[in-house]
Amino acid sequence: MAAGGVLVVTALAIGPRLADWWWPESDAAALRARAERALQDGRLSMADGSGARELYEAALALQPDQVEAREGLARVARAALADARAKAAAGQAAQARIALRLARELQAPQAGIDAVEASLRDGEAGRAGVDALLDRAEAARAAGRLDGDDATALPLYRRVLALSPRNQRAVEGREDALADLLRPAHAALVAGDLGAAMALVRRAEAYDPGHADLPVLRAGVARLLEQAAARVQHDLRAGRLAQAEAACRRLLDSVPDALPATCSGAVVDGLLAQARRQAEAGDARAALASIAQAERLAPEDPRLREARQLLRSEHRVEAAHDPARIRDAHALLATARAAQARGDWLTPPGDSAWDALRAARALAPRDPAVVAASRAMGMAARECFEQALRDNRLGEAGNCLDAWRQLDPDGSRRAEARHRLAQRWLAFGDERLQAGEIARAVRALEQARVLEPSSPELDAFAARVERARQAVP
Repeated sequence: MAAGGVLVVTALAIGPRLADWWWPESDAAALRARAERALQDGRLSMADGSGARELYEAALALQPDQVEAREGLARVARAALADARAKAAAGQAAQARIALRLARELQAPQAGIDAVEASLRDGEAGRAGVDALLDRAEAARAAGRLDGDDATALPLYRRVLALSPRNQRAVEGREDALADLLRPAHAALVAGDLGAAMALVRRAEAYDPGHADLPVLRAGVARLLEQAAARVQHDLRAGRLAQAEAACRRLLDSVPDALPATCSGAVVDGLLAQARRQAEAGDARAALASIAQAERLAPEDPRLREARQLLRSEHRVEAAHDPARIRDAHALLATARAAQARGDWLTPPGDSAWDALRAARALAPRDPAVVAASRAMGMAARECFEQALRDNRLGEAGNCLDAWRQLDPDGSRRAEARHRLAQRWLAFGDERLQAGEIARAVRALEQARVLEPSSPELDAFAARVERARQAVP
């Protein structure tokens, strides 16, 4: 007993710090009591630490597991939210935002925080003269000035909704203005004016991508694009390269970022083949024009640079009839024939028939033997393709088609051949799918997609393949 008394007296004598160590619970209780008084006095948070928040947090630091201090902080959060609500109603926006920040930091109910924030936005909207903006927007719409500058209807409605997102008058006004804007798009679709319809759709999307009229219009635009791509494909199959290129050029002018794949693929192939034939015939100006047309449709195509280099090379060689060049070219022709006999049309790189023929053409493009070899090898590539297709050797047919493209690239005839090979791959894929060989069906689908990416049958077959893959456990 005496020793215990000595310890108590000693603790009191040494001072409050040791006493705090001995009786932390009494200190925590004292802090909570001070915090409660601060809360009752409306001192929710103070920079000097005397606010209710700071005192409750100090009590928690002494005893992290005490429930009373946590409940006290929750009451501070609710009080801060109520304070923010009252100040927002009184038009004291700056003070309301300070209280709202405290409520958010103490994790007050999110629904209450959102409501106060909406109230503050509405108050700011009122101060910004929302009614005046709405009057201007409605007057602009009545005058038919829907968009184009900041004084037109849709930009004005956008300003109002940025200030007051729930403003019903602005929401309804914007919907009506967008309906007015999109009305001509329906007529444009009926008339087949793809560019006008797409331009109107995109203008409307900038204001409300979810407008009720847009799904139907988007579907109509997609349908016109499909029809345009089909017409280009038809022209190519009929050998009408000029018509196909002109159609692609019109599409590029009206819908530059929605150009069908056929335009940047098969049409460009045909134009580059045409440029090659024109260069070989000595018509450099026409060849350059064809290359320029191809570049407009596919500016990143790496073959453009090669075509220009070949044209320059042929011009440099044309003036000189060097016997040494002719001999070297004839030797390369012999190499090309040997590679062709081995079936090495395009590979291995550097030793293929195409590489040897191309080198010979660069040396002596006008030499009769070189010209004849080019034509003969091109015909052989076509015959190779037809024979492989008849024998159902689809992989080899693809290699021969690639050789045909390099050796004698006739865009229209090759487009028809590519279509036939794509159809054969789809038929093969259908057989493999019915036999349960999903991996081979997938490969067939991939081959068909590379050959003819715009084929209308691809999506249906791809869906069947995907269902089969999902059905496999």
